[in-house]
Amino acid sequence: MTNKIVAIQGNHPSKLNPISDTSIFLAHEIQKKSYKIFYYEPKDLSVINSKIVANGFFIKFYYNKKKFFKIIKNKELDLTKCKFILIRQDPPFNSEYISTTYILDQIKNKVKIINNPTAIRNISEKLYSIKYQKYMPNTIFTQSIVEIRNFFKKNQKVILKPIHGYSGNDVTLLNKFNTKIIKKFIRKHGYIMCQKYLPRIFKGDKRVFLINGRIVGAISRVPKKGSYLSNLSKGAKPITTSLTIQEKRISKLIAKDLKEENIFFAGIDFIDQKINGDINVTSPTGLKTFYDLSKINLAEKFWKELKT
Repeated sequence: MTNKIVAIQGNHPSKLNPISDTSIFLAHEIQKKSYKIFYYEPKDLSVINSKIVANGFFIKFYYNKKKFFKIIKNKELDLTKCKFILIRQDPPFNSEYISTTYILDQIKNKVKIINNPTAIRNISEKLYSIKYQKYMPNTIFTQSIVEIRNFFKKNQKVILKPIHGYSGNDVTLLNKFNTKIIKKFIRKHGYIMCQKYLPRIFKGDKRVFLINGRIVGAISRVPKKGSYLSNLSKGAKPITTSLTIQEKRISKLIAKDLKEENIFFAGIDFIDQKINGDINVTSPTGLKTFYDLSKINLAEKFWKELKT
C-alpha cells in the first residue's frame, strides 16, 4: 500500500515567501489529511541501483508560527514510496530542470507526478503559445535581428522576452530600435519572443488558474507606477477580477488542450483580453494570493481533484 507521503521538488524552503508561495499553500493543505511532506531540491535527485531517490527531509509547514517550517528528519527516500510528487522548482527551464524530468519519467507510472514530467518537457511555456497566436498581440519568435527590425517598424513599441525566462526577469520594452541592445539580448538568451506592447497593461493583467482542465479562478495584477511588469515579484498589486466572455472562451480552449497534454495545474495570463503567451506549467503560482483576496481555497480543490 502506498504511503501517505507527498514529495515536493523545489527551491529550499528558506528561499520561499510564506505570504504568497503556492508550494507552501498546497503542502499546508495536504498536511490536514495526515500526509507527510518530503522536500528535496533538484540537485539532490539521483538514480542509484536503478532506483529514483532523493536526499531531502520530512518537513512541516505552519502559518501560525514565527518560523513557517520545521525540518523533522533528514532522509534519502525512494520516491516510489510517495503517493504524489509535486514539481515546484522555479524556472529557468535549463539543463538541470530538463534532466530532472527525464529522471522522474522513470517512475511516472508508479507515482502521480504534478505536473507530468514528460508534459512539462514538451510544453515550452512560451513556444507552446504559438498555436494560440490568433488570440495574442502581434508576436514573433526569433533570434534574427532582421526579423526583429521589421517587426519593430510595423509595431513601433515592442516587448522582448527570453523564451525560457520567468517572473518578468530580463523582459525589456523597446521604444526605439537599438541594434546594440537587441544583439546583446540575443547573445544572452538565443531565441526570444517579440510582442507588440499593449498600453492597457497599466490597468493590470489577469492570471487565470486551471486545474484538471477547468477554470477555477483568476486574479488581476496591477504593475506599480511607472512599470510595465505585472509580476507580483516585481511589485505589482493583486486585486480581485472577473473574466470576460472572450477570456472565458479562450481559457476553456487552452484548459482542454492542456488536460489532453497531461497538464493538471497551469496558469495563463491575459492583457487587454489577449493571451500574453505565457503558459505556466513548470511551477504555477498565485493560489495563496487568490485565497487572501477571495477566501476561496483552491489548494483544497487541487487535492480533491487528485482524489486524496
